[in-house]
Amino acid sequence: MQVFTLYEGSYSVDATKKFIPFDPQKDNPKDRPASLFIHVQPFLIKTSNNLLLCDTGLGYSNDQGEMILHQNIRNAGFDPEDVDMVLMSHLHFDHSGGMIHNLNGQTNLSFPHAEYVVQRGEWENAFAGKSSSYHVDIFEYLQRNAHLTIIEGSGTLAPGITYEHTGAHTPHHQVFLFEDGGEYVFFGGDVLPEPEELQRKFIAKYDFDGRRAMELREEFGRKAAAENWQCLFYHGKSKATGYVSLSEGAFRIS
Repeated sequence: MQVFTLYEGSYSVDATKKFIPFDPQKDNPKDRPASLFIHVQPFLIKTSNNLLLCDTGLGYSNDQGEMILHQNIRNAGFDPEDVDMVLMSHLHFDHSGGMIHNLNGQTNLSFPHAEYVVQRGEWENAFAGKSSSYHVDIFEYLQRNAHLTIIEGSGTLAPGITYEHTGAHTPHHQVFLFEDGGEYVFFGGDVLPEPEELQRKFIAKYDFDGRRAMELREEFGRKAAAENWQCLFYHGKSKATGYVSLSEGAFRIS
């Protein structure tokens, strides 16, 4: 199994929920008060049978007008049209913006041959329009044009691909575990977005249920250490991927 980090960039986001590119080499965080600073990095996974994409980033384009996500997939040696499944942990814009893209004023599916996989409760909440973190126009386009698979609860999507409904970050957030040839890869979305959140007891105000998210990180960290999972950190700053070990009650990432 091969894992490719598709780094889309670093951004600041404030109460307006707008994601503004942030370059720590030239930008001053003091110029962006009351902002959260994040990395955004979807992941491409090549298994024996499938080419899988875990979340889709913001969908921003480079200076040449090409989606950064598409450019990164090509840099990894693949074609975006070869993606078999787009697996969504949840539908906040920084994870779902790249599901579609606009080129010369025309909207298209970013992965026209892929099966887009979404948890039912998350899909329904996104359409409810109660949060600006959801961009309903994206989901309306998907509903009309995509091969959309709505799943419920926890289960097996295909051989070697299991999903678990966790809630915590959003009421219907989900995570994925991949197994291929005895190797395990875990994608925790925004329940396990950074290694540092695993290494310290952290309750985030931006989580739907911060305490439950903290408990889940502990549970997944212990499983990852016991079963040698490679963990993927969507918002990781110090590490994008890593293996977890547990020593004297403390988690370490290598």
